[in-house]
Amino acid sequence: MIHVLIVDDSATVRQAMRQILSTAKDLVLDTALDPIFALEKMRKHWPDVIVLDLEMPRMDGLAFLRKVMAERPTPTIVCSTLTQAGAATSMEALAAGAVAVFAKSELNVDTHLEGLASELVRAVRTAAVSRPRALVPRSTTSSPRLSADAILPPGPAPMQAWA
Repeated sequence: MIHVLIVDDSATVRQAMRQILSTAKDLVLDTALDPIFALEKMRKHWPDVIVLDLEMPRMDGLAFLRKVMAERPTPTIVCSTLTQAGAATSMEALAAGAVAVFAKSELNVDTHLEGLASELVRAVRTAAVSRPRALVPRSTTSSPRLSADAILPPGPAPMQAWA
């Protein structure tokens, strides 16, 4: 069984996701209306996969994703209106550790998610077997830049000009 936590502040989206994912009998579903409630639930039972919205009150999804990936890397699928194809937010989510990104349409959420149902179920199953690693924060201090003299071995002496 794959334990999935759906984190989205929209009751409509949580209900639609639950309905879609419940068609897969190997998925056990739980929901949270924001990352703070999700963290409380995760203290009691850590999910195998998180399905995450990005735009939420109290803590945004990217901050939550970074926190989870730093503390206990967990396969996370982002499903948000902010993640249109090629959007900078999609790239940020992937860089923060998301294993997949789905764009949800602002209009007709139920219909749009139902259209993605088989892809979403497949993504959850694939994510469940992935092994994300903790992201190493980029150093804010750069290493000293070395000149060619420090890298290359000394060469022959320069040639003298004929006088």
